[in-house]
This record gives sequence, C-alpha cells and structure tokens, in this order.
Amino acid sequence: MSNSAWDTGSRYNKLRLSRQAPKVIHRLHEVGYIDLAPGSYSGPGAPSNRNTRIRAAEPMRKLFREAKFGPQHLLTHPEKECILLRGADKSERNVEYEDTKETVQMRSDMRAYNMLLQRTYIDVPDQESQYIERPVKTGPKAGECSRLPVCGMDNFVYRVFNRNDWKCGGRIYGGWWQGVGSEYRKRIHINDVPTVEVDYRALHLAILASQNGQELDGDPYELEEGFIEGFDAKRQRKLVKLLTLMALNAPSRKAAFSAFRDASPKGSEEKSMKNKDLERVLDAVIAAHPYLADGLCTDRGIHLMNIDSRIAAAIVTFFAKRNVVVLSIHDSFIIQYDKVNKLKLAMRLATRKFLGREVPVSHNYLGLDEVKSQTPSLVDDYIEFRTRPRCRAYLTRKRLFEERMAYLDSVGMKGLGSVGI
Repeated sequence: MSNSAWDTGSRYNKLRLSRQAPKVIHRLHEVGYIDLAPGSYSGPGAPSNRNTRIRAAEPMRKLFREAKFGPQHLLTHPEKECILLRGADKSERNVEYEDTKETVQMRSDMRAYNMLLQRTYIDVPDQESQYIERPVKTGPKAGECSRLPVCGMDNFVYRVFNRNDWKCGGRIYGGWWQGVGSEYRKRIHINDVPTVEVDYRALHLAILASQNGQELDGDPYELEEGFIEGFDAKRQRKLVKLLTLMALNAPSRKAAFSAFRDASPKGSEEKSMKNKDLERVLDAVIAAHPYLADGLCTDRGIHLMNIDSRIAAAIVTFFAKRNVVVLSIHDSFIIQYDKVNKLKLAMRLATRKFLGREVPVSHNYLGLDEVKSQTPSLVDDYIEFRTRPRCRAYLTRKRLFEERMAYLDSVGMKGLGSVGI
C-alpha cells in the first residue's frame, strides 16, 4: 500500500502496475467490492499482521460467478521475473541488478522450465480439497495448524539469490509440492502418472567433505547407541541431524543451539536441552567427521545452498530440454515412476560435475523402470500398489487443466509439450 512499492520500471513489475494501484484498492473497498484489513506492526521479528490484506466481498464474488472465464484462463505473465536478487539487509526485499551472461542464461533456462510446468498436470488423485492443514512448528502459533494450498494450476517457480550476492542462495522456490512434507509428496502424480522422489544423502555435508578432498563415509548423523541418555537410536539420530543442519546455517554455536530449540516440538525434551548438552553432541559429530570443523557454526549454509542450487538447476534443465518435468525440493527430486533410472543417472552426473565425485542417493519407492529390470514378474503388482483412486475433485481439476491446454493453444502459446524421453 506504499507508493514506493510501485515502480513501473522495475524488472519485478512486468505488468507495469503504477501508483494508482493503492487508490484502486481503497476505492474498491469504499464501494464494497473488497474487504480490507489494514496492516499493523508488532515489533521486530513479528511473524504476522505486517501486511494489509484484502479479499473479494460478495458483490465482486457475484461478478466472478457470472463471468465467462475461470482459473484455467488466468495465466502468469510470460516475462515475469524468475531470477530474484534479495538485498543484503533482511528488510530489503528484491533489488534491481544489471544482467550478465550468467543471469540471462539462468532466466532462459527457468522460463523454459516454467513453460513446461505450465503444460504439465501436477496433482494428487485422492485429494478432495485444494488445501491441506500443516502444523506450525515454530513461533507464537506453534502447535496450531495453517492451511497450505495444493494442487494448483499456476506452478510458476523462480530462483532466489540472497544478500545481494550471486554466490549466496539461488535455490528454486514457488512449487506447492515443496511445503507439503515427504508423506504427502508420495501421492503426487505428474500427468496422471505416479512418481518417485529421489534425494541426495546429506548433500551439504557431502559438499563440505568434497571441499576437503574427502568422501562422505557412512551415516553422518549416527553416533554410538546411547550417546544421548534416554534416547533410542532413531530419536538420537533425529536430534543429531537437526542440530547439525542448524549448525550448518548458524553463524555461531550459540545461534545454532537457539535455532535447534526453536525448531524442536513444543513440550519435547529437545526443546529444553542446555547449551552444554548440545555442545557435547556437536563435538561428537565433529570428532567423527573432522572435515566438518570449519563448516559448522560459520554461516556456511547460504553458500552451500548456492552449490546445491546449481546442481538442482542443472538437473531440472537437463530434463526440461527433453520435455520431462522434474520437481525440485532443493536436494531431492520427483519424477514419473517410469523414469527413475534416468533421474538417478542425472543426479550422479550433476554431483560429479560440480563436486568432482558422486553423492549417494536414496528413494521413497523403486521406479517402475527399476522393477521391470530387476523383478519383471512383480511389475503388475507394483503398478497396482502405486495406483490411487481418482476422486471427483481430481477429475474436475484435470478437466479444467485440459481446458487450459486448449486455451493456451488457441491464443498461440504452444510452448513445450510434456512427453517422454
């Protein structure tokens, strides 16, 4: 609602919306077409109530019900900026920048990928609602649930670089599949075909190992059984993993321990662990993997993200050029279950290219192509096992998606077609 937010010359404003926008919003509120809740400021670090919020009021909803178009006709601007550079100050959002050969190439790759995503049906066959409830893990609303939209039609993604530095961050964001959790992701279908998720094992630790001329050996989150008194092996590993990940992104041990407690479940023993106890665990991790000594609690995470973002971008671009969608969750990837072998090969080649060595991968299911080559007699059983019922809402969304494809073709946006390798 600030005039300074409307710069018609900005690369982030391809619709060239002007300072008239706040006036239009206020006028729509005055005549009853929208409901408006003014923003409020609750102090530094406030998690909510910092932005003005609007929603359509009944008179506008009535107009939309009478309109001869639907969500299948609402498209993302083809030149919407997909390479974002955030400011050095956390309060400074997107900043302007001059294009280079590298940014031009990144943008070209992401636009081609977005065009393919636009023409790919990504959904969950047995999902009735278009949102799911996810527990809030941190902040004053910890323990409550928030609604997360899923199965949307506008699957625009973008890369975000941080701290006004092209060597910080760069990860792909925007896909609804990134926030739903691993159990939900197992149900995702691409073009009505079941999928498999393949992930790198401890990728950031593997990057640190490679930078020290070593390979990641064994499970880096595993300490001797009983190291943490009262914790079984599974719970102990979970604690070690969370603490290690916090330490990768923290500038100091104190900050890592604080972040660990913030991320731990409310009321858990982990939530109340003292710094000295967490320090003992972290020291044990470093003793088992000495190459981590310079990588933990030194603010390395944002730079490690830059490396994993280049790996992820290379993988999705490789498949997009072959008209196959791969969904990125930073260090894991989702693909149709008949192309898993190709994805694993691409993942191995990508780490060999950027790290000089391969990183082990794991998966939630075998691929159909793997079953066919390993145990062909089980193919029919596997297909039946992975087949999910198609609910009415899913079929409706599929019909709307098909209408969108017809609409895209009618307005001349042929783009890429989603076909097999």
